[in-house]
Amino acid sequence: MCMATYNGEKYIREQMDSILQQLGEGDELIISDDLSSDKTVEIIKSYKDKRIKLYIHGDNHGFVRNFENALVHADGDIIFLSDQDDIWMPDKVKVTIAALANCDFTVSDCITINENEQVISQSRIKDYNIKTGFWRLMIKTRYLGCCMAFRRNVLDSALPFPDNAYLMEHDLWLAAVAECYFKTSLIDKPLIKYRRHGGNVSSGGASKGYSVPIKIYRRLYRLKCLARIRKKIR
Repeated sequence: MCMATYNGEKYIREQMDSILQQLGEGDELIISDDLSSDKTVEIIKSYKDKRIKLYIHGDNHGFVRNFENALVHADGDIIFLSDQDDIWMPDKVKVTIAALANCDFTVSDCITINENEQVISQSRIKDYNIKTGFWRLMIKTRYLGCCMAFRRNVLDSALPFPDNAYLMEHDLWLAAVAECYFKTSLIDKPLIKYRRHGGNVSSGGASKGYSVPIKIYRRLYRLKCLARIRKKIR
């Protein structure tokens, strides 16, 4: 399980509790902190749990490089992505591992909540008509990184991340690699409560208002990066 944190003291304990209760003795929760200035690191260290492995980023690198830092330290054969402010459903790990028995990369549905845990949406998949497919991803992706899990072969192919983090977010890159070169699936069941609030580090797939030329350039950059890694796919 790979989590990126930055000034997440308000919700991180609830999220960590929802994850740790599903992990076995041989599992790990990798956390990369992007030099938080609040009590985030203090809360993480208070757990005294050998399954938690905390890595402090030496500077504020942004959420894309923060996630990459967590992922490069992951040892497992199956990797989950986690935000710092969501809540995992009690059966998330079990259901996801079962799905990955038949594919390399999967994205689950989620319930969207606000900062007070009031439900905003019961199903992101239905709201955005989300389906798998490389060209659908190229046109408009609605995948959320916090709903993703994948096998080691996907991660090994995706690392290191492309140089330009502005043009390629971590979750978009992982999804692009998976859709281009591996077998993907959707889990049509909400496995997390996805929290939207005023302090979210990422946009959650909301429109960033890019101009048409920038949108085209981002997609061309994605295709170029995918072509570069073709030889190392296994």
